[in-house]
Amino acid sequence: MQFNVIIPARHDSNRLPGKPLLDIAGKPMIQHVYERARESGADKIIIATDDDRIANSAAGFGAEVCMTSAEHRSGTERISEVLTKTGLDDDSIVVNLQGDEPMMPPTLIHQVAQNLYEHHDASVATLQEQIHNAADLFDPHVVKVISDQSGYALYFSRAPIPWDRDAFSISTEELPETALHFRHVGLYAYRAGFIKQYVSWPACELEQMESLEQLRVLWHGHKIHIAQAGQPTEKGVDTDRDLARVRQVLEQV
Repeated sequence: MQFNVIIPARHDSNRLPGKPLLDIAGKPMIQHVYERARESGADKIIIATDDDRIANSAAGFGAEVCMTSAEHRSGTERISEVLTKTGLDDDSIVVNLQGDEPMMPPTLIHQVAQNLYEHHDASVATLQEQIHNAADLFDPHVVKVISDQSGYALYFSRAPIPWDRDAFSISTEELPETALHFRHVGLYAYRAGFIKQYVSWPACELEQMESLEQLRVLWHGHKIHIAQAGQPTEKGVDTDRDLARVRQVLEQV
């Protein structure tokens, strides 16, 4: 199996301006992300950005860079422009690795690509891991997902789904021992042709309400296959607190 990784990275961020260039253990964050992609066995890795500072940094550590429009509203739109410019075949598998995931295990990058390769009826593949505490389940920043018996997504939400009517009528402070709730790991694999189709669709109502672009895929009747992540993952870097946590870990490596 061959696959490609595209890393969308933008400089502007409401919480952490210049996030891809923030120093972590002597390297910019984007370099750590690139190294995780390289360790995954990807055949081609491209950093997609609209910012010269990010492009210059990436070129400095030997990464291939594709300059993209500053008008894109999402990383998926940025990836679509890369595909147009590079001419990747429509059947090519592309993994969308966000530029703020410096601790994404390389094995999971490979796993999500393999997952798509093995499920020809899926337009998208992604990963999940079980939620073990009520704080994460009720945190709207933690995206939850429910799947059918074959592992295809039924719905994604920031709300706690599924709702355990009996257990939560008693307490929402602890999860019952039988709880089966899953966190969506924000790592995607698509075929290049599907990405081009996806960005031609307008945002759907559910996507806008939840602020979750993967709901557009389900809205249009396409399948998303979800596998259990092969190893635990760390959350990406969204806040100063996240940055401190990641620095503490990587500075000890």
